[in-house]
Amino acid sequence: MNSKDLIQAFGFNVDQEQESIYPFSPVYKVDDFIIKRTQFPIKQANQFVRYLNHLHDHGVPVVTPVNLDGSNPLQIADECYVCYPFIDGSEYKGIKKEIKQAGKLLGKIHSLASRDNTYELEEYDVFDFYGNEVDEHIAEIEKLNSQYESGLNIDRLKEIFSEAVTKQDYLKNAPITWVETPHDYKANNLVYKENPVLIDPDHAKWIPRTFDLALALLLFHNEFSSAPNRLFTLEEWRVFLEGYHQYQSLTEAELKVWDEAVVHVFLDEVMWILAEEDDWAREEQRELLMSLVDFIFDFKVYSDVLNKSFV
Repeated sequence: MNSKDLIQAFGFNVDQEQESIYPFSPVYKVDDFIIKRTQFPIKQANQFVRYLNHLHDHGVPVVTPVNLDGSNPLQIADECYVCYPFIDGSEYKGIKKEIKQAGKLLGKIHSLASRDNTYELEEYDVFDFYGNEVDEHIAEIEKLNSQYESGLNIDRLKEIFSEAVTKQDYLKNAPITWVETPHDYKANNLVYKENPVLIDPDHAKWIPRTFDLALALLLFHNEFSSAPNRLFTLEEWRVFLEGYHQYQSLTEAELKVWDEAVVHVFLDEVMWILAEEDDWAREEQRELLMSLVDFIFDFKVYSDVLNKSFV
């Protein structure tokens, strides 16, 4: 569906096509509203909205669908869309206050999770990587590494990925806490007012809590021009966890498998990015990728910070 018809389906009058304000998916700003793709099918979208309302009702600053004359969210063919209010505020700049606030918000969100996926969010199930998938991605990374003369230790990277493949069943069956969470918790999904507001919760899942926290560590600064072109420093990670710990702590079982969880999330969320030429072609994104590789080669110092934070 073209943007004009999509926007009109929500009851707004536009007479020409609109440009997406986000380069990676359709997101349209109409007056003081945002129309974007959300979870599919409509039954899942409505369950997701119930979860958002749960967060909102318990004081989490998060967008929720606006009241319209028609349905919101709305299924159109094989996609669902939702209309949110546009949130005006400041972009994340990477200062400590913002980092601590972001950690605190994620902690509060996790603290509101049910024990049994009450809102029936999609369950994380990516425990089925195979060695041939690693080989295919490593081949692409090796080409890009040579093209951009980045000097990555490809053999070491393959070793890390291959070992992660062997730990999947161990993590899947580990006695760790699962939570409902918006997932994809990154700086570009927050708008800062007095406190940060979560503006893109649409990737919400039922997922191990450690996986969600590890994703924030790895990709909080991903694809956002106002953020540093690197992952958190050790001090920034400590500050993020200081905020998070105001609402949440990790169990002994979670701390025990933390290292394996970080490498698994790296395999799931970073490996494919490292194999994308578009990411290497942009200097700022390439700097972030190099930061991530440096991290995975020596991430135990970050684990030490986490362990000390939850003593």
